[in-house]
Amino acid sequence: MTTRPSLDDLVRLRRARDRMDREYAEPLDVTALARDALMSAGHFSRSFRAAYGETPYGYLMTRRIERAKALLRRGDLTVTEVCMAVGCTSLGSFSSRFTQLVGETPSAYRARDHADGAPIPACIAKIHTRPVKNTAPVRNGEASPAPRP
Repeated sequence: MTTRPSLDDLVRLRRARDRMDREYAEPLDVTALARDALMSAGHFSRSFRAAYGETPYGYLMTRRIERAKALLRRGDLTVTEVCMAVGCTSLGSFSSRFTQLVGETPSAYRARDHADGAPIPACIAKIHTRPVKNTAPVRNGEASPAPRP
């Protein structure tokens, strides 16, 4: 059974989450984030999942996909340029994760007309266009949390 993070851990986890929000395009890994949070990588991952309902990697990829969607809606960058701009190094992994979270390929998303959302402020659009978490396991072994009794 997973225990809830302590208040001190929650403060450190929030700092790590804020760093992921700010530096999503930088090469971030769990080890570096855990070190900043003064935790081991395993404890950090377990605590992050207990606090936020998803793994640090899942959270970071959701941020990256949110930003990618905004860049793709602009239409002035290629899918590869968007992939690199949001901090992904593998076009294949980026496309797979994008498709999993958004439900269509980055190319199809980019090609679609987004004029309906043009008058909506970006801060509101972000809330309504956030990728939905898929509860199915993904290839890298990340799985949905076990149901609680």
